[in-house]
Amino acid sequence: MNLTARIALVCLGVAFVAVLVAGFVSTRLVLSTSQQVSREFLRSQADVVAGQISNNRVEQILEGQDIAIVRITAAGDVTGTDRAAVRAVRAIDYRKVLSGSPASGVSGRLNVEARPSGAGGFALVQQTETTGNYRKLVRNVLFALGIGLVVAALAALALGSFLSRPLRQVASVAHSMTTGRRDLRVPVPKATELAEVSLAVNSLADALQRSESRQRDFLLSVSHELRTPLTAVTGFAESLADGVVSGPQVAPVGTVILDEARRLDRLVTDLLDLARLGADDFRLDMAPISLEPVVRSAAEVWHARCHARGVAFSLEVSSSPTVLADARRLRQVIDGLMENALRVTPAGRPVVLALSSVLEVRDGGPGLALEDYAVAFDRGVLHARYQESRPVGTGVGLALVHGLVTRMGGTIVAGPAAEGGAAFTVTLQPSGPQ
Repeated sequence: MNLTARIALVCLGVAFVAVLVAGFVSTRLVLSTSQQVSREFLRSQADVVAGQISNNRVEQILEGQDIAIVRITAAGDVTGTDRAAVRAVRAIDYRKVLSGSPASGVSGRLNVEARPSGAGGFALVQQTETTGNYRKLVRNVLFALGIGLVVAALAALALGSFLSRPLRQVASVAHSMTTGRRDLRVPVPKATELAEVSLAVNSLADALQRSESRQRDFLLSVSHELRTPLTAVTGFAESLADGVVSGPQVAPVGTVILDEARRLDRLVTDLLDLARLGADDFRLDMAPISLEPVVRSAAEVWHARCHARGVAFSLEVSSSPTVLADARRLRQVIDGLMENALRVTPAGRPVVLALSSVLEVRDGGPGLALEDYAVAFDRGVLHARYQESRPVGTGVGLALVHGLVTRMGGTIVAGPAAEGGAAFTVTLQPSGPQ
């Protein structure tokens, strides 16, 4: 059952209960008022005819109004032609009239008004037409109830359609989003709750649009990075296959092919690791490890690579903390940060690998705009912003580093470096004596 039908049924139910209660209360009030009016009328009639009860004309008039006359003798006997009226008089305290006081009462549906007269008295008895009035009133209430329910049903359908229209618009936009549309937005209504839903869907659409744009840029950059080594491997392999390269030229060509193949392997490995980071089965061998041996081992490799590029590498170790981490993944983090630093640092500028209570990689490259440090680890963002102005990677490296550090329970932040470029600081969970 859709929301419109539910709202209509709820409104109809509320209207039905309201009309039913109103009908019941009004029926009781009308009947009570009718009985009270009848008694007042009979009482006034009794007062009027108290001194004329022996007049035959008066008796005829009363009988014409369906009012029965009952005689009360001085001895207290009750007589009359209407047995029901006689029983009604006997059912009340009619003996009060013998002492000169009026008496009133109700017996079933009969109203009784007794008055003193001469040595005895008389009583007027009239049936309250509650049955006929009640039936008429019930018919009228049912008729009004039927009309009210029809009107309520139409109003409920209109109200349900009006209230559910914003939600139908949200559902339509959400359905279009599942088919790939990202240019649609939901109008924001004035109602607070519906406005929150609309704003949430619009925010989701904006986020999806940004995310897909980043993914497209990321795929383009990855495709470019894959194509470059593949082109080299293919070209040199064809040269070998065609016999263009032979003799002493084979070894250098083989070296190029091997280097490019390793580059492809690293890129594919990084992509797979990045994809697996969110999975529950991503393996981490967490154990207490001393950071200094890991850092010094990495420094030997990166010192040689920086020297080959003319970049001034330095290692700063002020303490040797023990942390809870995966040694293999930690080395992957250091290599990723160092590769990123070496890529952007020009010859003659410094790259620093520092170890204190935290692990830090600083470079003397161009650095980032202040607002970009907050998004430095978002996949593909820096690639998209700086690909026209400096050497950039695939957008995988820093995202993978951030994911690995986070999975090991640590944190990593980016900021300006004293050397003029960017600094990346890794803080890991301590373990054992420091």
